[in-house]
Amino acid sequence: MSREELEKYIYAYGKDLFSFCCLVTGSRQEAEDLYQDTFLKMYEVREALSVEKNPKSFLMGVSVNLYRNRRRKYAIRRRILGTETAMEDAETQLSCQGRGTEEQILYKEECELIRGMVKELPDKYRIPVVLFYMEELSLEEIGGILHAPQGTVKSRLHRAKKILRQRLEESHYEK
Repeated sequence: MSREELEKYIYAYGKDLFSFCCLVTGSRQEAEDLYQDTFLKMYEVREALSVEKNPKSFLMGVSVNLYRNRRRKYAIRRRILGTETAMEDAETQLSCQGRGTEEQILYKEECELIRGMVKELPDKYRIPVVLFYMEELSLEEIGGILHAPQGTVKSRLHRAKKILRQRLEESHYEK
């Protein structure tokens, strides 16, 4: 992969990848690091790449793997040191065009509530939800990214929806 090809991928998929990184990490700073590391990793292993089939899915797979590796390292360090660091909330931008002021406020509150609940899900549920609903990937593509069968992806999505529904009911959310 040449430098020009890498720039082409950054231009074509960079925005989607950064959005995905923000949703996965929950922190803009961590998302920026993950985003850069994803493209660096892609450039490092450029000879062994086969991204022609679905580059966006491939990039997200690399990103998920890097994120998991970081989480493992963080967990080990936290066990060794016995300390925790605070994580920043991701900056979210919501589209509210064509809505009245009251509708905008209600829409923002609804989105923040649901996104907050999605952020609280364990990784094994949160990542498939983000890939399926936010990035609009198919079950097959998600399975490829997570190295899991489609049935597992389906069951995790189902379980995540069940958890979210239960939490919405507990918070007395009414639509």
